[in-house]
Amino acid sequence: MSDFKSSILQELQWRGFIQQMTHDGLDEALEAGPLALYCGFDPSGPSLHVGHLLPVLGLAFFKRHGHAPMALVGGATGMIGDPSGKSEERNLLSEEAIGENVKGIQAQLQAILDRAAQMHPETLGEGVAEAGAEVPIVNNADWLKPWSFIDFLREVGKHFRVNAMLAKDSVRSRIEEREQGISFTEFSYQLIQAFDFFQLYEQRKCRLQIGGSDQWGNITAGTDFIRRKLSKAAFGMTFPLVTDSSGNKLGKTAGGGAVWLNPERTSPYEFYQYWVAREDADVPGLLRLFTFLPREEIDALIAEIDAGENRGQVQKKLAWEVTALVHGAEEADGAVRASKMLFGEKIEGLTDRQLASIFGDIPSTEIARAEFEGEGIGILDLMTRTGLQKSNGAARRLIKQGGAYINNEKVDAPEKQVTLADLASESMMVLRSGKKSYHVIRVTD
Repeated sequence: MSDFKSSILQELQWRGFIQQMTHDGLDEALEAGPLALYCGFDPSGPSLHVGHLLPVLGLAFFKRHGHAPMALVGGATGMIGDPSGKSEERNLLSEEAIGENVKGIQAQLQAILDRAAQMHPETLGEGVAEAGAEVPIVNNADWLKPWSFIDFLREVGKHFRVNAMLAKDSVRSRIEEREQGISFTEFSYQLIQAFDFFQLYEQRKCRLQIGGSDQWGNITAGTDFIRRKLSKAAFGMTFPLVTDSSGNKLGKTAGGGAVWLNPERTSPYEFYQYWVAREDADVPGLLRLFTFLPREEIDALIAEIDAGENRGQVQKKLAWEVTALVHGAEEADGAVRASKMLFGEKIEGLTDRQLASIFGDIPSTEIARAEFEGEGIGILDLMTRTGLQKSNGAARRLIKQGGAYINNEKVDAPEKQVTLADLASESMMVLRSGKKSYHVIRVTD
């Protein structure tokens, strides 16, 4: 292990963030005082996903140690497509689609970074009273779109050698795949990202770029360009690709889909459950990487796992911390409450969206609102209409045996009339037969 002098590199090393660094001068620069740095995010989709979360946390940790991070959303580079980590050419998006993606991602980044500044103030870096100042978010379209192609070739292209560009892993791997190859458009991507670094160096005195390990070639293209153009030193750092104990990339569901940071794509409850489901072997690393918990608390949680005393409480702590960061403490608390409801606690105080995320795979029946008005629908009729029981007689016996529930509350009388007062959310209620047979009623207008 390196003996770093700067508090930020000491913490990042302990937490497992550091994959590569350009040279040792970075530690001295960070120890000397606040350093401006940035990380870029590709707006190829309308939302970030869990795979983007580590660089966001990287920015947050630098902020918490008194440095000056900024985020860049690639409104211009998004129109080109980064070949790093890609085995084939991306489909190019329209300018309008990229513009909408940029807006959505900027809002996500701002919300997460704002929350990161407030969480666990006891773990702020030495001498940092608070980390509340807003992190700037810039768009590289602001400086790239006014340029002409000739200007770019003269001012940027002449400082790069094609043989060095061909040696980059992201380019070489695609060239070796002869059937696919790489277009000139994607081949040029590293020049544009290098120019981004140069612009931020000139405009905002930004001396460090951070990113995922797949960005190493693009980052070093920027440090080399600044050295050639300005004869000054710039720095680069990358974070590791996070995988689970089985070697699977973090942030993929069992079906292979992404775990999104947008609550409309992955609900806070589903997001919370994703982290709850992590294996014991993976949790120590995830606690270090994805939470701001103090070292002593993380060590104590890991000790519970090592001693065989973990019954899921450590995963729940991890899940709450990450969900609170991405969606806010209120949504994290709601996800905890919803989890308890799935195991028998009374179902109440939820929105349709929250309830649907819990019981999304449960059979459901739509019934017109008018049927629940006035006297409502008899519970026996409702149990048979939903298929939970084959007949009114069977439903009656179930109720007398104490096995019928509405929103996890036991139904005591076969004569009960179900009305709108029994809704668990705006338009939904949950019936249960026995311990595990659920059915969702969706009330329609």
